[in-house]
Amino acid sequence: MVICNLYPFKAAADQGVDLYSLIEEIDIGGPSLLRAASKNHTRVSVVTDPGDYNWILDEISKGGLNLKQRQDLALKSFRHTAEYDTIIQSVLAQRFGEEDLPPSLHLTGIGSPSLRYGENPHQSSVFYSDLLHSAPSIANSVQVQGKQLSYNNLLDFDAALAILMEFDAPTAVIVKHNNPCGVASSGNLLEAYNGAVRTDPQSAFGGIISFNREVDSSLAREIVSSFKEGIIAPSYSAEALEIFSAKKNLRILESGNLEDYHRSPSLRSLDGGWLLQEADEVCISISDCKIVSKRKPTDDELEGLEFGWKVVKHVKSNAILFADKNRTVGIGAGQMSRIDSVQIATFKSLPNPKGTVMASDAFFPFRDGIDEAAKVGVTAVIQPGGSVRDQEVIDAADEHNIAMLFTGMRHFKH
Repeated sequence: MVICNLYPFKAAADQGVDLYSLIEEIDIGGPSLLRAASKNHTRVSVVTDPGDYNWILDEISKGGLNLKQRQDLALKSFRHTAEYDTIIQSVLAQRFGEEDLPPSLHLTGIGSPSLRYGENPHQSSVFYSDLLHSAPSIANSVQVQGKQLSYNNLLDFDAALAILMEFDAPTAVIVKHNNPCGVASSGNLLEAYNGAVRTDPQSAFGGIISFNREVDSSLAREIVSSFKEGIIAPSYSAEALEIFSAKKNLRILESGNLEDYHRSPSLRSLDGGWLLQEADEVCISISDCKIVSKRKPTDDELEGLEFGWKVVKHVKSNAILFADKNRTVGIGAGQMSRIDSVQIATFKSLPNPKGTVMASDAFFPFRDGIDEAAKVGVTAVIQPGGSVRDQEVIDAADEHNIAMLFTGMRHFKH
């Protein structure tokens, strides 16, 4: 039997020790010993986890470990050394100042207990948390109450938190199927929540909600007045938690302080491979945008355009969003044609989009989207520009006395 604990490299990295001291915590002999023992598992038991000591001692007292148990321990050992090496290369890449995406991909994560189910009830699912990500995130949040989380719940919680972090003012975000169905900022969370619900009350039913301030009792009472799947916030008052406890299935996540929040690179799987890209965290100041229309936007329109631009980057493409100064009014998400997204945003606007501004995640390929928006009373538009028909689109805006800004940056989301 081989029992071996490796040098605590990750603990040293977490403490922020200097590079020389950190490198001294790279174990050399230990991984070699574990690999050799694991290779010879047919006649050697290898132990890497102190949590296994008790059951192994019990088995020894009964006569020893069987082959299946030694195989399980060998796999655990190989995974342990792979995790160790993955952490080393990841930390050293940061310490050595590597800026580009890595030439090869090495991941390590700790699996949660099985989720309630995957995207559908017949699919099993596990969430693996990144050992090196210590910033505020869904992975580092604590579930205070509620049913077991599902695959879809985690995706929606993550989307709701990402949108929330675009704003400093008290803000509420409601997400359904990975798209926002209402976002609002105000002087307090209760007003923000009511503003977010007002965007699309029907879709808000059963949604996931995020807040960037502590949830108090008055807000909690408003939330439980209709069905919601879950809530995430930095903290909750004792009174709020007491109110939520009456809804035992309501999932409550506590994120803690959100000050150090940042997005990790995005990783998606394809059959036979993975796609890795930098997080879409670039922020454009409204003052840096180019006014391309004859009419300049008013101050109120500029506030609405900035608000809408922050949200539309989180809507599935093709994305169109109508907004006023501090809340979404209508959202058209995930359509194959941009004009269809304009029409859906119009349909979703309550009572109508008259006097709102429009944000588009990508350029308008034709003027029809502007003509359609003008029909329903949109007064200003923010979009990336870049179409071969930009001038035709600008001309349409001028014909309708619509102010138009170009950001020069697209925000596709698939």
